[in-house]
Order: sequence, then structure tokens, then C-alpha cells
Amino acid sequence: MSFDLLFTLATLLAGSLGVAFLVLYSLAWLASRKEDKRAIALDTQDNDIVFLFDDENLVNATPSAHSVMAAAADVGSDWSRLLSVLITKFPTLQHEIAELAERGKIILESRDGSAVLHCEWRSGLARLTLFDHETGHSHIDMDRHSLMAMEQELETLRATTENVPFLVWRELEDGTISWANSAYISLADSLSVDNDVPSWPPASLFETHLLANADVHGSRRLNLKNKAGDTHWYDIYRFKIGEDYLYTGSSADRTVKAEETLREFTQTLTKTFSHLTIGLAVFDRNRRLVLFNPALTDLTSLPAEFLITRPALTSFLDRLRDSQMMPEPKDYKSWRQEMAALENAAEDGTYEEVWTLPGGMTYRISGRPHPDGAIAFLFEDISAEMSLTRRFRSEIETGQAVLDSLSEAIAVFSSEGMLIMANSAYTSLWRLEQMEGIRETSITDATRVWHAKCAPTPIWGDLRDFVSRAGERTEWISQTRLWDGRRLNCRFVPLPSGQTLVGFSPEERPSALRPTLRPQARDTQFIKM
Repeated sequence: MSFDLLFTLATLLAGSLGVAFLVLYSLAWLASRKEDKRAIALDTQDNDIVFLFDDENLVNATPSAHSVMAAAADVGSDWSRLLSVLITKFPTLQHEIAELAERGKIILESRDGSAVLHCEWRSGLARLTLFDHETGHSHIDMDRHSLMAMEQELETLRATTENVPFLVWRELEDGTISWANSAYISLADSLSVDNDVPSWPPASLFETHLLANADVHGSRRLNLKNKAGDTHWYDIYRFKIGEDYLYTGSSADRTVKAEETLREFTQTLTKTFSHLTIGLAVFDRNRRLVLFNPALTDLTSLPAEFLITRPALTSFLDRLRDSQMMPEPKDYKSWRQEMAALENAAEDGTYEEVWTLPGGMTYRISGRPHPDGAIAFLFEDISAEMSLTRRFRSEIETGQAVLDSLSEAIAVFSSEGMLIMANSAYTSLWRLEQMEGIRETSITDATRVWHAKCAPTPIWGDLRDFVSRAGERTEWISQTRLWDGRRLNCRFVPLPSGQTLVGFSPEERPSALRPTLRPQARDTQFIKM
């Protein structure tokens, strides 16, 4: 092997050894520097509460400081966990710690004056020391059982708040969140723009300042949009606790959806009922007007401005009374009793009355029960119907009077063979009580009466066939005799709609010497019936 080759190998070996030495020296220097940094926090007593942070990482702490960290919320970095414990007492810590490197030293006093936090910048590390004013001059005696009871209660409360299915959090006076349960933190993390490790305090999700004018336990429904742009609703409640506020939030999506469905259904009903000529007024279980249609304003003359204020049922009826849109009561006391009876009858679905109003109008009012204790009133203008009914009744009475003025005994039978009309001469001839023979009397019943008071004749059977015959019919006449000997002229006239008129005209007895016919035996009276 040549000398040059040996020289080259020796040179390479010496260079490698030099590099290795430098690497080992650098690692040893870094390790010693790290130990020096850790030693910064160890120049204290074990009872002192001292934290040493490198950025957001806890690099060293005293045993008492570790106890504080053990009680912190499990949120993100070491600094976020410590902040979740200290932010309640030191609200400005989060903002002022950012200036520690420039200022070198910051002293913060807790808002209740019970503690002081010393913050120092040492060799690129943040050293935080927590001093409790009450520690040096107070002594609290607590036995092991009391301590265990407190720890058990704390664990119970923590487990409860972490497992409830709704949001719970606390805010300082400036709106900074000082505590939150897992449900709130999870929701805040899901809405976070970046995907970094969660930090403390979590983002404020709701505009809680909108509850500032609420009562002590006031509430308000607030919305929240997720990353997809969907809107979710929450019922937020606020409670004053000392100088802070406790908030709870429960999902109201189902309630909002149900309210929207109900609103759409109500609008659909309103549009449907808007074309009805019958006035509709629906009152809820509290007897407040919740639904009405335009026909109600037309029929009652009540202004829409009054109806949209959701008046109570009593106010609604009072306005009807004041505007003379209902019968005038005798006195106010009886009026109130009638209105109470009206409401009870409407709940049972049995209320129905006809109101005759001063202007000649006539309304039919009906009350019907609705689900969930509501009731509905229907206002129907039946003035034309009542006028037509009165006119028909007048015409019927006039026709009856005309028939009663005739000397001929007249009876009219329907196509089904039922007696529908007769005059006074008819009831007098056959010795019937007034109107007795008009109610549910068939042609068979009538001919039985006629047969009993006349001599035997086949015309009654022919008449029954004539009354029930369908198709074209022709008027015909016949004669028979009454048992008093008088001749009875009979005529049978077909009328429209299959009806039949039967007329009887008995002869006047010229003298009292005319013999009276003797009735036949009972067993032969109903021949040819």
C-alpha cells in the first residue's frame, strides 16, 4: 500500500472523529442547557406554586403546581389547561402574558384580592409563581373524612356537568369564557376554522349580550350556523352567579321545526278558510283568538286590527255585543252567565244558536271543540235562508188557508202513498182531529177509515193502485154512499211529481125522511180493501 493512500485514510478518519466529537459536545451542551432551564423553577420550596413554561409546554413545576394542573380541564396544551384554572381569578392573564418577553416581569392581582401571580421572563422561559395571601396567616383544619367528602362531591359535580346532553358554560363580565363542559367544548371545536389543538378559552358561540335585558333567569332562543351553513337553534338561559354568569343551552331544533310546521299549517288553513263565506274564529286553551278568516270580519264588522291582537274570548264577545252583532241581553249578569254557558257548550260540541240581529240579519252560531282544549266558533249568515223559509211558510199557510176555505174535502198523497196535506173539510168529513191524519198516514190507513164510514165499494182498492202507479195517469171520478145515506162524490186527480189529489163532495140531505143505511156486518166491511 502506498504512502499517499495511507495518508488519505488517516485524514478521513481524523475528520470523522472530529465530527463525532462536535455532535456529542452539542448534545451535551443542549442537555446541560435544558437542565439549567429546568433548574430555574427548582430554586423554590416544595410548598410554593411555580410553573415553568417553554411557549405553551410545561417544562417544570413544583409538586404544588402539579396539583393545580391535575385539577385543570383537559383542553389542548399545558398552557390552555393552566389558563382554564387561573382565568377566573386573573381575567387579564391571557392578554398580558403575551407582553411578558418585552416587559420582563408582570405582577397580577386576583380580582378578589386573595392571590398574586408573579410572571417572569428567564432565558426564554416563562416562570409563573402563584402566591396566596391567606396561606401565610390562616390555618384550616380538615380531617380526612371531610376531605374525602369534598373530593367525592367534586367528582360527582364534574361527572354530572361532563355528561349532561346540553351546553353549560360560565362567562366573566367581559364575556370571556371561564369554564365550559365537554358538550360546549366539543361544539366549539367542531365549529373551529382551523384544525389545531383546542386551546383555552374556547370560542364564544352565542351572542350572550342579547340576554342582558332578560330577567334573572331569563332565556332567549339563539341560532348557530355550522360549517355547512346549516342553522341550528338553542334555548339559552342565563343565571347571575356573583360577578359571573352561568349559561345553559339546549337544542331547540325540533321545537323550531314543529313551530314552523304549525305556522305553515296555520297559513294553509288561513288560505283555505279565506275563501269560505262562513266566519271562523278559533280560540286556544287559554281562550285567546289564534285563527280567523276574512269572512269573520265581514260578518261581525270587527276590525282586523282588533282580531290580530289575539283578544280573549270575553273581549271578543264584548265587542260583538257593543257593535250590536249579537242579541241584546236583558241584563249584564245574565249576559255573563249566558257566555259562560256558551263556552261550556262549545267545549262539549253542543252549542248551536240562531241570532236574530236588529238589522234584520240572522246568524247561525256553532261551537265545536278542537284538540288541546281549543274551541272554534262558526258564524254563518242564514238571512237569505230564513227569508226563504219564512216565504215558504207563508205560502204554505196561505195555501192551507185556501184549502180550508173550500167546501170539498181534499187530501193530497205523495208518490209513496203518504198523506202530506188535507183541509179542514176533510178532517170534518171523516171526523178526524185537526192534523191527526196528516202525520204518517198512508193511503192504506186512509182507505181503511173511509171504508169504515161508507158502504162497501171497490173504489178504495182501485185508488190504492192508482196512487202507487208509475207513469202517465188520468183523472177519474166515482161515487159511494156514507152510512148516513148521503151520496159521496169522489174524484182522483194526478198531480206533478207522482202526487195524487183525492176530493170528496157529500150530497146535502134534502129532507130528514131519507133512510139511513145500515152498516154491514163487521166481517164484510173490509171486502175489496
